Amino acid sequence: MKRGNIEIKAKCPNLIRIQEILQARSATFMGVDYQIDTYFKTSKGKLKLREAILPFEDGLMHYERGDKHGPKFSDITVFQTPNQDVLKQILLKSFDVQNIIQKKRVLFVIDNVRFHLDSVVNLGDFIEIEAQDTDGLLGKNVLRKQCNYYMTLLKINKNDLIAHSYSDLLLNNEKSKHRKNKKNK
Repeated sequence: MKRGNIEIKAKCPNLIRIQEILQARSATFMGVDYQIDTYFKTSKGKLKLREAILPFEDGLMHYERGDKHGPKFSDITVFQTPNQDVLKQILLKSFDVQNIIQKKRVLFVIDNVRFHLDSVVNLGDFIEIEAQDTDGLLGKNVLRKQCNYYMTLLKINKNDLIAHSYSDLLLNNEKSKHRKNKKNK
């Protein structure tokens, strides 16, 4: 399945406050998920295998997205299979693993907009807003307006916006630690 979306990711100092605002707006609670994202080294875009408890959240995903703060377009292709264990073994034999991200995700939806309240191991708490165009009828301008509307509603501070994926954030943290350890020797 191929889809496009406009999304933001931001540090979130108070996930409970965000959840309360979404519930007051009658957002549909989709569940709590525990996810393991295995990122593979690729020459283009990001390739990750998501293992999740919620069946609509797992699968193999390839996406390309610019690294910028604020709403950005993602071109995403998702492949879901009933036999994810075999797929994982094939991928592990074929590609080098870049890193593994573990997170708890609380998921809400309002119309075509998904809200991910994420607690990511070794990174902290984040919110993602994804305005999705699954059938190609909305267009980027509508999606961008939706994303900006919810950023304002949820009082997301522009200084908290994140340009990179969790995978990139973890890699940057590891590089920083490595540099600090080299200096201290």
